[in-house]
Amino acid sequence: MKVSVIGSGYVGLVTATCFADIGHEVACVDIDEKKVELINAGVPPIYEEGLGELLQKYAGKKILATTDYDYAVRNSEISFICVGTPSDDAGNINLEIVKAAARSIGQALAKKAGYHVVVVKSTVVPETTEKLVLPILEEASGKKAGPDFGVAMNPEFLREGKAIEDFMNPDKIVVGAIDEKAGKIVSELYRPLDCEITLTNPRTAEMIKYANNSFLATKISFANEIGNICKQLDIDTYEVMQAIGKDFRISPAFLNSGAGFGGSCFPKDVKALIGKAKEIGYGPTLLEAVISVNETQPLMMTDLLRKKIGDLKDKKITVLGLAFKNDTDDIRESRAIPVIAELLRLGAEVSAYDPLAAENMKKVFPAIGYRKSAKAALEGAEACLVMTEWDEFKELDSEFEGMKEKLVIDGRRIIKARNIDYEGLCW
Repeated sequence: MKVSVIGSGYVGLVTATCFADIGHEVACVDIDEKKVELINAGVPPIYEEGLGELLQKYAGKKILATTDYDYAVRNSEISFICVGTPSDDAGNINLEIVKAAARSIGQALAKKAGYHVVVVKSTVVPETTEKLVLPILEEASGKKAGPDFGVAMNPEFLREGKAIEDFMNPDKIVVGAIDEKAGKIVSELYRPLDCEITLTNPRTAEMIKYANNSFLATKISFANEIGNICKQLDIDTYEVMQAIGKDFRISPAFLNSGAGFGGSCFPKDVKALIGKAKEIGYGPTLLEAVISVNETQPLMMTDLLRKKIGDLKDKKITVLGLAFKNDTDDIRESRAIPVIAELLRLGAEVSAYDPLAAENMKKVFPAIGYRKSAKAALEGAEACLVMTEWDEFKELDSEFEGMKEKLVIDGRRIIKARNIDYEGLCW
C-alpha cells in the first residue's frame, strides 16, 4: 500500500521505515527542510538503534521525504499523523501541531478524488480524534468523514532503543476507527506482522495507550515506594520484587526500584491523563501519587549524598548517565536533570559522562564538565551518582581508583565494583 507519514520525529520516522520494510511505499512529510534532506540522503535526524540501516536501505526507493502535503496525500491511500504533542506547564498536552497537520491534510484532501484514510498515531487524550481532528478534516476538505474519507486512531507502543524490534514484533496492534471500512484498511497495513489486531473506536484506542503507560508508570512508582520503605528496614527490595514478580498476576517487568522513570512517554502521558480526568470532574488520586513519587525519587540521591559527605559546596561530584534510559540519546524527563540542578543549587562542581546523551544535555546545563569517558569524569571526584543503566557502567572497576573519595551512590543497581564505598538508593 502507499502511505504518507506526517512528522519525521521519533514515532514518525520509525513508523515510516518499518512500513517500508514490510513492503509499503512511504512518503515522509515534514516542514523542516533540513530533516527532509537528511531523510532523502538516508541519514536519520534522530538516534534509534537500527534506524540508520533501515533508512539507508529504503531512502530514495520505498521512502521519499517531502515538505509538500498535496504530493504526499495525492500519492498515498493512508496518511498517519505522527507529530509531537508537547506538554504545557500544567501537564496538559498541546494539540496545536496535531491541529495544523489535520488542517493541511484536509486541504490536500479537498483536491483529491477518491477515498482516503487519515490515522492519528500521535499520542492524544481520549476524544481528540473524534472531537478535534475529524471536524478539522471535514472543514478543511469540504468532505464528510465516513462516506468521503476514513478516520482512525492507531496508538504506538514503542520503547526507545528497541522501537524497530517492537514495531516488527508487536504484542498488540490497536486500531480505533470511526467505521468498519476505515478499520479494515488500516488493519491491512499490518497484515505482514504476526499479531492479533484489536479493533475498537477512536476514544477507546486513545485510552488504551494512556492506560497502558500509566499502569507501567504506576508499577515503577510502586516499586520505588516499597524500595524506600525497605531501605529504612534494611530489607533488600530486589529480593522482595523478585518474589512478588513470580505471581502471574503481577509479572517481574517494571519492578526495579531506583531513581524513577523519564522519557517522552510515561511522565507526559500520566500528566495528560490527570489533566483529562480533572477536565471531566474526576480527581485521579492514584495517578497524582505516581507522579509525586517519581518527582521526589531522584532527589533522594542528593539527600543520601549530603548525609554521607555533608556540605556539597565546591565539592566535585560525578554524574554517570544523562539519558533517561540506556540505548538512547534522549534526555527528556531524565532523572539526571533534577539531580544535576540540585547539585548545582548546593554549590557542587559537576562532572558528567554519558555514551550518547552529552550533546543533548549541554543544551540544558551548558556549564558543567562533560567528559569523554567514565574514567575521565571520575578523576578527582569526591562522590559519584549513577543515573542511567548503561551496560558499560556494569563493568566499571579500576576507573573508580582515580576518585578522591570512592563514594558511589547507585540509582539503578548496576555497579558491581567492590573496592568502593557503595550506597544503593533503595537497597
